Amino acid sequence: MARILIASSDKSLIRELCELLPDEHSVTITGDSSFLRRSLEKVDLIFADPSISIPAEVFKDVPIILIVEPQQEDLIGRMIDMGVWDILVRPLRRWQVKLALGRSLRYLDLTFKPSKEEIEEFIVGQSPCMLEVFDLANRIASSKATVLIQGETGTGKEILARYIHRISPRRDKPFIPVNCGALPDTLIEDELFGHERGAYTDAYSERKGKFELADGGTLFLDEITTLSFSAQVKLLRVLQEGEFERIGGTRTIKVDVRIIAATNEDVKLSVQEGRFREDLFYRLNVVTIDLPPLRERREDIPLLVEHFIRKHNLRHEKEVRSISDEAMRALMSYNWPGNVRELENAIERAVILSEGKRIGIENLPAWIVGEWERSDKTEQEGIFIPFGMKIEDVERKLILETLRKVGGDKTKAARILGISRRTIYRKLQG
Repeated sequence: MARILIASSDKSLIRELCELLPDEHSVTITGDSSFLRRSLEKVDLIFADPSISIPAEVFKDVPIILIVEPQQEDLIGRMIDMGVWDILVRPLRRWQVKLALGRSLRYLDLTFKPSKEEIEEFIVGQSPCMLEVFDLANRIASSKATVLIQGETGTGKEILARYIHRISPRRDKPFIPVNCGALPDTLIEDELFGHERGAYTDAYSERKGKFELADGGTLFLDEITTLSFSAQVKLLRVLQEGEFERIGGTRTIKVDVRIIAATNEDVKLSVQEGRFREDLFYRLNVVTIDLPPLRERREDIPLLVEHFIRKHNLRHEKEVRSISDEAMRALMSYNWPGNVRELENAIERAVILSEGKRIGIENLPAWIVGEWERSDKTEQEGIFIPFGMKIEDVERKLILETLRKVGGDKTKAARILGISRRTIYRKLQG
């Protein structure tokens, strides 16, 4: 149970937060900034809005989640420099509050040596395409429906699968990942279904497969299109009947397992080419979630950079607080063939190499800097608008390209475009 303080004089915000915060936590409310100093020892984290003056010492001792209106985005940079832990933009959504709360609680739990599971990050993003992903994931999490996640390598397919599991009724049961592409055809069935003693040479004892280990929980099958036809047939039966036999066995084993499959290929093309069973595709394709590549959600890069700086500060015991405008422009200009995973690697490298509290252009990989320098010299000042593009899509493309050119600075982009920051936010959300 966390001890949460809501510091705000906005009654509607207080009511909104009280409705969205889980019931198991203790919540105190104040509109008095002096109360913050007196209650530090009794508070684990704070939700606050800019109407409350927060003493500097509070930032050092307690994670602060700042809540702002869209028109207050100019405050974000200053508050990040002061040490605010997370920022939410109204209107609030339940999953946003839950994610911010979860990140703060994991930070507070660092009296233990952080394991991979404890510091596992959730997907970060506010772009319209990612908000659609979050919304769909939250709506289907409580069901038993099979999920197919499609996306390029490095877009975060396993992280999304873990998120769906964590907010599902199966959260207390196992989440078992299997990389189908990393196993040879001769081992994949044994890995999934197990074997009986004496099933083959060297099978000296029975072995449970991943389906049995995941009973009651979630089985994540990555690179699903690499499965052999034999394994596809058995997988189809499990999806249809909820049962299977181990290799060399005759006893039918019943399991209750939710399947989340993932691939970086076009599954329909694999079916057309005869590499994947059509009936299995339809069984897996109950709910499909398409994860966009990072180059199609560039407005999320500043949020991801901030998130990865925090994460790798903890991992490498560093105190990096910000990133230079020049470095951010380089990150915004790069095309990210390795997607979010490549971005995280670049930020981890920059955090390690940074000698102060600020990441500079010199801390980024040479190929990212080189591409930015080349594009800066050769890129024409203009964008390509294909015939037939809708007006709203033209506006969105113009805003995204302008943001890319100015390193994600919404204030500067708004000034160049002759619109308000609020209009930029509304257009990107739309």
